[in-house]
Amino acid sequence: MFDGLKDKLSSFRDDAAEEVEEQAEAAEAEAEAATDVETETADSGAAETDSDAEASDEAATADDDGGPGRLKRAAAFATGRVIIEEGDLEDQLWDLEMALLDSDVEMSVAEEMLESIRESLIGEMRAQVDTTEELVTEALRDALLDVIAVGQFDFERRVREADKPVTIVFTGINGVGKTTTIAKLSQYFEQRGLSTVMANGDTYRAGANEQISEHAETLGTEIITHEQGGDPAAVVYDAVEYADANDVDVVLGDTAGRLHTSDDLMEQLSKIDRVVEPDTTLFVDEAVAGQDAVERAREFDDAAAIDGAILTKADADSSGGAAISIAYVTGKPVLFLGVGQGYDDIERFEPEALVDSLLGES
Repeated sequence: MFDGLKDKLSSFRDDAAEEVEEQAEAAEAEAEAATDVETETADSGAAETDSDAEASDEAATADDDGGPGRLKRAAAFATGRVIIEEGDLEDQLWDLEMALLDSDVEMSVAEEMLESIRESLIGEMRAQVDTTEELVTEALRDALLDVIAVGQFDFERRVREADKPVTIVFTGINGVGKTTTIAKLSQYFEQRGLSTVMANGDTYRAGANEQISEHAETLGTEIITHEQGGDPAAVVYDAVEYADANDVDVVLGDTAGRLHTSDDLMEQLSKIDRVVEPDTTLFVDEAVAGQDAVERAREFDDAAAIDGAILTKADADSSGGAAISIAYVTGKPVLFLGVGQGYDDIERFEPEALVDSLLGES
C-alpha cells in the first residue's frame, strides 16, 4: 500500500542526508585548510592589527550571505552536530515537491510539507544524533503527521458514548464502494457489540435495493427500503424511527451516488442533512482517485458538512495522495481504509502507523 510514495520519500531522505553530510565535510576540510594557512602565517611572523583580527573573526563565524559560517559549521560537524544551510537542500526539496505532486498529493499540502521540513532543518544546530538521516527522518515524520492527522478523533468511542440511535450517513459518487463499505461497518460495529440497521437512501439507481439487501441478508442485519424513486430523506428518517423503537444502536444510511457537480442531487443530500440531522456524515471515495477524490471531498463537505472520510481500494493505491491530502484540505479526518472486498477488509486509519509505514519503520 502506497509503495510508490514510500520509494519517493526514501529517495528524498537518502539524498538529503547525503547532501548535508557532503556539505558539512566540505566545510570541515575548508576550515582545516584555513587553519593550516593561519599557522603558516603565524610562523612567518606576520601580525594582524586589532581591526584585522576582528574582521577575521567575523569571517570565521559568518558567510557573505549571513549563514552560520564555514568554520562554525565545521566545528559543529566535528562534534557530531549538524548545521543545515538554506542552499543545501533546495535541489532535494524541489525533487520532493515534484515527487509529492506526482503521487497526487494536493498542491497546498505539498507546499505545507516542504515549509515544515524547511523550518525543521534549515538554520538550526541540532543535538547530536547517530546520523544526519535521523534529522531528515524526524522532519519528514513531523511534516507528514501535520497534514495526515488533521481532525483525528476516536470514531468508535464517539459512537459508543453517543445517545442512541446514532445515525451515520454515507456520501460519495457511484462506483467507489460506498454500499460495500456500509456493509463492512455494519459487521465492524456488530463485532463490537453495537447493533445496526441499514437504510437504502439510494432510491434512484436500479438494483440499489437488491445490492444492499444482499449485504444485509448475508450479515443478518435489518434493512429499511422504499420503492425506487422515493424520497431518500424519508427512507433514512424511517430507519431512525425503526432503530429508536427497536433499541438499535446505529443507523447506517446509504445515499445515491452523485457527482459533486450535480446541483439537484447535491441539494437532495443537503435535504437529508436537514431532515435527519445525522450524527455523522462520512464521505467515501477511492484512494486510487488521488486528487479527484480530494476535490470531491471538498465539494461534498460544502454541500453537507462531512465529519470524516473513508478511502476504499487503499490496498491497490501506490500513490497515497488522497490519504495524505483529504484531511488537510477539508479539515476532516480519514477514519477508515478499505483494503479488499471481504467484510473484514476495513482498517482504522492510524496516522502514526501510516507514517511509520511510509518511512519504512514498521
